[in-house]
Amino acid sequence: MRFRIFESLRFRQYRLIWYGQVFASMGQWMDEVTRGWLIYELTDSALQLGLVRGVQAIPFLLLSPLAGSVADRYSRKMQVVVAQAVDGLLYGVVALLIFTGLIRPWHVYVTAFLMAVVQTFQQPARTAMAADAVPHNCLTNAIGLNAMVNNISRSIGPALAGVLIALSGTGGAYAVQGIFYLMATVWTIQLKPEQRARTSAGGHALHGESFGRSIIEGWKFSWQNEAVRTGLLAVMFVSLFVVPFTTLLPVFARDLLGVGATGQGLLLTAMGIGALCSAVLVATAGDRLPRGILMLGSVALYGLVLVVFAASPWFHLSLAMMVVVGLCHVHSHALVQTVIQAYSPPELRGRTMALFQMSRVVMIVGSMFIGAFSALVGARFAVASMGVVGTLSMVALYLAMPRARHIR
Repeated sequence: MRFRIFESLRFRQYRLIWYGQVFASMGQWMDEVTRGWLIYELTDSALQLGLVRGVQAIPFLLLSPLAGSVADRYSRKMQVVVAQAVDGLLYGVVALLIFTGLIRPWHVYVTAFLMAVVQTFQQPARTAMAADAVPHNCLTNAIGLNAMVNNISRSIGPALAGVLIALSGTGGAYAVQGIFYLMATVWTIQLKPEQRARTSAGGHALHGESFGRSIIEGWKFSWQNEAVRTGLLAVMFVSLFVVPFTTLLPVFARDLLGVGATGQGLLLTAMGIGALCSAVLVATAGDRLPRGILMLGSVALYGLVLVVFAASPWFHLSLAMMVVVGLCHVHSHALVQTVIQAYSPPELRGRTMALFQMSRVVMIVGSMFIGAFSALVGARFAVASMGVVGTLSMVALYLAMPRARHIR
């Protein structure tokens, strides 16, 4: 605990949340491999690989505002505990269906949709709880530690799922995922009950106002607060123009760089290494970082690095660029989260983080656009041009909101 990087783990409430996230993240990233493998085994259809992911975007689009309002109105601890328990139950049901030979494609779609619904309600509550569990001056460190967990799980989870599928099939992988969520629930249920007032930003009791009014109040606050507005605009722009480049990685690996599936794996590994290093830097530096200028600057650099990646004819240069991409991705993502939570009062954090969560839907739209755009102009030009637009969007934010550069 003498190391600054682990500063937030001194607080028991945050430590329990963090331990729970370790297991929940592992289960979630394992599902990225297991669900795709299962639907492909059942259907032999590449189209259905995409459809099963598309189904999961619907709850994030439709339910995120409601999920944020619920997180501000009711017990965040109970919301996370119930969500994790339901996730573990759904994984267990899928494992049982596989082991009994009763699994059908519609089971995969239904459980994918239900898990997305559960995660839509879980994420705003969990992130708001983490902010409530540490002092204000430890917030950046706490979010950096969360990013470390997520990126370590992103590296280990899919590999573990692959090993389990090879040894015991998708049923074995789903059984382990269910166990992970059960362990996450065991940690989370030990949290103390929250002691926070259920009041709106205007001083009204949350239970006395409708969900619609509560949601609109969260939207109004997010737009009127310049720091929160800047963070949300930054994450939406990066999700729309920059992050979707990963959709075209198979094209770069197979057709442009000639390194095949193994090379694509190495590119993703390089990005993961950069992301982990970035998370460590954010957690270590903590609130000493000038968050506003780094938030905008990281996204701007992200777009420029993509231009170099798109133009690179050499695999080793592409690997180096992917390390920098990983650094920029987590650096900007973690700092945006910190800014939104630091400038949101506790009674509104669930709703502001729900808006942040909707960047997932924006990213799906961006992925669809870059796929269609690359079909017209080629993958290199599509990635490079969208990277330039992403950088220009940050320059525009910098000029249009001069006070954003001074956000601490």
